[in-house]
Amino acid sequence: MAKGRGQMSYEPDQAALFEALMRRDLSSFIQRSFLTVDPGSQYLHGWHVDAIAHKLQQVAAGQIKRLVITMPPRSLKSIAASVAFPAWLLGRDPRLRVLAVSYGEGLSEKLAMDCMKVIEAPWYRACFPRTRIARGRGARSDFETTRGGGRFSTSVGGTLTGRGGDIILIDDPHKPEEAASEAKRLAVKDWFKSTLLSRLNDPRESPIVLIQQRVHEDDLAGMVLEQGNWQHLNLPAIAEEVEEIALGRGRVMNRDIGDLLHPERLPRDLLARLQKDLGSYVFAAQYQQRPAPLGGGLVKWNWFQTYDRPPDRTLEDRIIQSWDTASKAEEVNDHSVCTTWLVRGSSAWLLEVFRAQLEFPELRRAIEARAHAHSASLILIEEAGSGVQLIQDLRRSGGLNIRGIIPKGDKQTRLLGVTPLIESGKVAIPKNAPWLATFQHEVILFPKGKHDDQVDSLSQFLIWLGEPVATAMSGTVI
Repeated sequence: MAKGRGQMSYEPDQAALFEALMRRDLSSFIQRSFLTVDPGSQYLHGWHVDAIAHKLQQVAAGQIKRLVITMPPRSLKSIAASVAFPAWLLGRDPRLRVLAVSYGEGLSEKLAMDCMKVIEAPWYRACFPRTRIARGRGARSDFETTRGGGRFSTSVGGTLTGRGGDIILIDDPHKPEEAASEAKRLAVKDWFKSTLLSRLNDPRESPIVLIQQRVHEDDLAGMVLEQGNWQHLNLPAIAEEVEEIALGRGRVMNRDIGDLLHPERLPRDLLARLQKDLGSYVFAAQYQQRPAPLGGGLVKWNWFQTYDRPPDRTLEDRIIQSWDTASKAEEVNDHSVCTTWLVRGSSAWLLEVFRAQLEFPELRRAIEARAHAHSASLILIEEAGSGVQLIQDLRRSGGLNIRGIIPKGDKQTRLLGVTPLIESGKVAIPKNAPWLATFQHEVILFPKGKHDDQVDSLSQFLIWLGEPVATAMSGTVI
């Protein structure tokens, strides 16, 4: 029988049932842990807690080795995955060594202390009598059990010398306000690959759980999902597709488009206010787990006209190619990109996107080959970096109409300046093409995406398209 918020007492038979339930059902255990960690707050259960618990129990049973859970902030993810789950694991096996990671030392310490609070609670001690914290082995971020297991914490970038884990739990590896920093994101991913992965006690069998809100296309969740072999439980605040989500014990949740994840904690009016306050980019990432607004960022995909086949070329039409070049074919460098356009008056049809990592000699040959393949009237090349030498070299060799384009302003400013051309329906793209998916992905994610070479080629061409005809067609013919 309940005595008050956070305090409960049971008759003997009820106590036995309660203890059995805590040992068997992680979702119920999460609810009870919440009341211990935050006894002054009301627990509002949502079906998503059952979905999370179901996946985590599959991890505990050895059925899942790599798990990613992406979900909005303030949805009980840390209580579930970083507090209750390790306590539940240690209750079942006090010899287990749990390695828990978060983006900051302060957060790591708080989650560790909350977990220790659960393990020291009377109800937990009754449910799991074999699990006790060893005397003198409880610290702010670490504690050990009398059986040699424990929960050991660190922050991203921290040292892990001498430490290993039978399971690794990663809770929000990125600090949200640092999401825009490529260097910060790269540091998290490098630390994961170079340091954290080597801390698994059994590299083949020890599981890893990553639970986070998305902050960028190129965050840690994005990296591991791109690699494959990770199961993914995706829980956007507002459903964007029809799906069936397993809740355990044969139960499922059927989500329709527009359904809310947890109306009691994240009602529709609050989500609308958050979207307005945060902006569409941040809201799409952190609340929708989609690091770009639906339909696009600066450019909405539905602004483009589409065609089944390009118009037949007439004598008045021009073929324009826009090159964004990279000088080295190393993995860290951007690709070189050529977009080929049929231009009629002030309208343009995108015919082809060529994208490759090429060293300078191959890049020069590719420019000539693409120009001859399409009988290009004019070739636009960014007059910066490797483009300067390319322009000089191609002009000396003759045969091509080359125009150097000196970029003005940053990439976002340049694209913003030409979006009216797209929105007004003057730019058409094919309905189907081998390169279309990659082009679409980059355009709608910009400026939050990993690459921007195709966007640079696009904006360079559209800047040219918006110029007066006499100026736009000027080049150097040799």
